[in-house]
Amino acid sequence: MLRRAIPFCVSRNARFGVRHKSSGGRRPKKKTYHRVAELDRVMELRKKPLMILQLTSLILSQPHHSPLFLRDLEKNVGFVRKWAFMALIDKHPSVFRVAGAPPSVSLTGRARNLAQEEAHARASMEPLLVTNLRKLLMLCVDCKLPLQTVELVGPQLGLPSDFKDCLVPKYPQFFTVRRFRGRDCLLLEDWDSTLAVTARETRLAQEGVLDLKANGDRRKVKISRDGNYLGPFAFKMNFPAGFRPNVGYLEQLERWQKLEFPSPYLNARRFDAADPKARKRSVAVLHELLSLTMEKRMTSAQLEAFHSECLLPSQLLLCLIKHQGIFYLTNKGERSTVLLKDAYIGSNLIDKCPLLQFYDKFMALCGRGNIDLCDKNSIPTVI
Repeated sequence: MLRRAIPFCVSRNARFGVRHKSSGGRRPKKKTYHRVAELDRVMELRKKPLMILQLTSLILSQPHHSPLFLRDLEKNVGFVRKWAFMALIDKHPSVFRVAGAPPSVSLTGRARNLAQEEAHARASMEPLLVTNLRKLLMLCVDCKLPLQTVELVGPQLGLPSDFKDCLVPKYPQFFTVRRFRGRDCLLLEDWDSTLAVTARETRLAQEGVLDLKANGDRRKVKISRDGNYLGPFAFKMNFPAGFRPNVGYLEQLERWQKLEFPSPYLNARRFDAADPKARKRSVAVLHELLSLTMEKRMTSAQLEAFHSECLLPSQLLLCLIKHQGIFYLTNKGERSTVLLKDAYIGSNLIDKCPLLQFYDKFMALCGRGNIDLCDKNSIPTVI
């Protein structure tokens, strides 16, 4: 009777179903984002090669094949960076040669001959560039992108800096430039359903996984500790070494791996953003965007540029962190960068396009191999 007479006091938080578990005076365990040293090293390895390629491009751009006077170096790279380039010249005599009075820098004969091979590498890249640019436009809800966005991600795609003049007019059956709402946009002229196949689906087809039915094997199997699941709608997982998922997490991940989802090349407006299948499709869109780049990575700012065009998740950063088995975020280098984990083995890119193979060959003159090169602002042209 006494219990009935005394009303039960409900706190404000309890009304919303919030329960606070006592930690015995200890602070709750902080959630950490596990770093991957090999992928962080990818960003560290790119700094010096990019400077060498930039200086090489600067030397070859001199009129009448004349050398670059060291006194003029500051005009091109600035006072602060000049000293870094001077140290670079001194450290790599196999590429750069200093002579004359006043002193000037030029390429060695071997480096100059090798630099001439870039024209062939870029020519062999053109069919791939056209295909990837078409696929990029097909991922967008209206099959168009502002030219400003294309220019922003152009270096990652391997596009030349003057693609608007040398590439787009060459393929009028695929591309056109029109003005929408005060902005010049690149528009897709022809939809090709044969291109609407993702890199993930291509890999699974090569492995014979796409021939399996989604729920064809109902046998009770032990949950994979690495999160990988053999199925047509599964993503390849690569958890960091310090990540220790419990059984509940792995069970939930397996259900997510088995979940069917629509193709990233279908119009995103057809789906409810709150639908779990649509959320998984958003992960597939991010995966495909990164797969279309030369080095399977973009800066965070570049991914954000596709937010409205591809209807990416409103909380993009949280989505990338949640799926840390697929994507990796690093703050190494000048900008925050998102990498596609299944495209790398350690610090090395698995598949390299002809242009990256040329860069590796050129950097071998300096004693550096397996270098991944790509820069947001510019890909140096070495011819």
